[in-house]
Amino acid sequence: MLAAFGFRLAASLGRPGGGSVMKRLTTRDPDFTQQLAALLAVESAQDERIEQAVAEILSAVRTVGDDAVLEYTRRFDHLEVKAMVELELPKREWEAALFNLPAEQREALEQAATRIALYHQKQLAASWEYTEADGTRLGQKVTPLDRVGLYVPGGKAAYPSSVLMNAIPAKVAGVGELIMVVPTPRGEKNALVLAAAALAGVDRVFTLGGAQAVGALAYGTQTIPQVDKIVGPGNAYVAAAKRRVFGVVGIDMVAGPSEVLIIADGTTDADWVAMDLFAQAEHDELAQSILLCPDGRYIEAVAKSIERLLPEMPRKDVIAASLSGHGALIQVRDLEEACTIANRISPEHLELSVAEPNALVDRIRHAGAIFIGRYTSESLGDYCAGPNHVLPTSRSARFSSPLGVYDFQKRTSIIEVSAQGAQTLGRIASTLARGEGLQAHARAAELRLKK
Repeated sequence: MLAAFGFRLAASLGRPGGGSVMKRLTTRDPDFTQQLAALLAVESAQDERIEQAVAEILSAVRTVGDDAVLEYTRRFDHLEVKAMVELELPKREWEAALFNLPAEQREALEQAATRIALYHQKQLAASWEYTEADGTRLGQKVTPLDRVGLYVPGGKAAYPSSVLMNAIPAKVAGVGELIMVVPTPRGEKNALVLAAAALAGVDRVFTLGGAQAVGALAYGTQTIPQVDKIVGPGNAYVAAAKRRVFGVVGIDMVAGPSEVLIIADGTTDADWVAMDLFAQAEHDELAQSILLCPDGRYIEAVAKSIERLLPEMPRKDVIAASLSGHGALIQVRDLEEACTIANRISPEHLELSVAEPNALVDRIRHAGAIFIGRYTSESLGDYCAGPNHVLPTSRSARFSSPLGVYDFQKRTSIIEVSAQGAQTLGRIASTLARGEGLQAHARAAELRLKK
């Protein structure tokens, strides 16, 4: 079976023009623009069955509360729970998870947490104000959110990095209470996830997941308090639930499949580039990995590296499906054209794997994160470099930013008008208000004018 798979892989990658595993494109093709658009097309049709199921779950949680959460937890997570107290993990349990971690894992978590905290402390915004000559005071008050909910995938999946990347910025921002929900299907708990929660300063942990967890956080139940914002990754049901509760609470973003775009000039080891493409493709079949390079021979070398390295990867089937369905090796005319295409793609992750990467940085306008130089593997950003790994996907880097401290703070305008200032501003406001036909607005300003 593996040999047959390897033969098909070699055949598809070994001939010019591409094959079934990874598309080969060139910007010299007259229809390249259409080919690129097709490559980037995101399926926007939402699964109606998922939407209907999520709507029913949210409605039940909103109207019934704890009993609905318990019923869905029994049904979907196969947990025989009778009371909500059984779903809240005592703090001593997750603190014990951190204490009992193997030394190497604990040290890695602690080092990552330290770097993430240091980076995000640089993002802290302070309140500010200024006073005008007439004594009028204007400013902006920065306030952390009161309560935030963090969704973390559970079961066999271990995403302690997601806990750190979501929880630490919230705590740096000064969020009053951070509540984590993590499903434990059939009672299966992940020690790394719980340890990360203890390390990151999470305040409460509930063992529930799915749309019912999102609903409980958004609406509140008899046991779970309503939060102001929900962050964290999840499956299609979680994403649909977050979309539906937006407006009742804030959300971080509705993330699409993971993406990496690598601009290479042919000077980086082809195996490095192939493995960086794999690192995104192994997330799931919908992940997108694209290489832009002006050197056709180097593209061929990367293709051969993919052919040679893929069979040894534990998640080779997922990687192959991702590369064949959504990946591409694209030959460009030069690095300037590569930057133009990169801005069009607006990737989640952009690697500049070239000899002089800083010469290209100013040309990049749209990317969730830029990884500069051949030693800056995207995977380092995923875990421990410091910047957040929660990044805009699906071309939303054109108008969105990485998750940060600013997502857990809100800004309030401060206005204190002096008696003298009311004379100047009152006349301006009165004129504009009457122009809009709002007489009460005008009179409210005019009453404060000195006769």
